[in-house]
Amino acid sequence: MANERDELVATLGKHRNFLRYTVRGITDEQAAQRPTVSELCLGGLLKHVAAVEEQWVSFISEGPGAFAPMDAGAYEAHAATFRMQSEDTLASIVEHYDEVAAHTDELVRTLPSLEVDHPLPEAPWFEPGARWSARRVFMHILAETSQHAGHADILREALDGQKTMG
Repeated sequence: MANERDELVATLGKHRNFLRYTVRGITDEQAAQRPTVSELCLGGLLKHVAAVEEQWVSFISEGPGAFAPMDAGAYEAHAATFRMQSEDTLASIVEHYDEVAAHTDELVRTLPSLEVDHPLPEAPWFEPGARWSARRVFMHILAETSQHAGHADILREALDGQKTMG
C-alpha cells in the first residue's frame, strides 16, 4: 500500500494531467483566446495555476512572508497571472508548470514532516489567526488544480468541442 506522500503526488499528478490535457494540440493563439464571457483563457489559466502552486510551496518553506501584502499592485499582479502576455508561449507556460510541479512533488517526498505549519498572512479570505500545515497546503494545491482543470475543460470545449472526459 502506498504511503500518504505517494498518494498526494499521484493525486496531484492525476489532476495536473487533466489540466494539461486541456491545452494539448492547440496553438498559442488558441491558448490566448477567451471563448466564453469570462476573462479566462487556457494559457492564462495554466499560468495562474503554476504561479499559485509556486507561491504556496514557498509558503511551506518561508511562512507568510511568501505572500506580498495585498495592495493594488499585488492585486494587479495576481490578475495578470490569468492572462497570456505577448511574450508568453503555451510551450513556455507548460514547461514552467512542469518545473513547478516537479519541485512541489519533490517537496512532498522530502519535507521532514507534513505537520510543519505557519500562520496564514492577514487577508480578508483567511480566518484570523489560522495556521496551515504543509499537508493542508498540498491539499489546497490539489483543490486549486482540480477546480481550474474544470474551468479549463469548459474553455476548451467552448473553443473547439474537445472534452477531457466524457
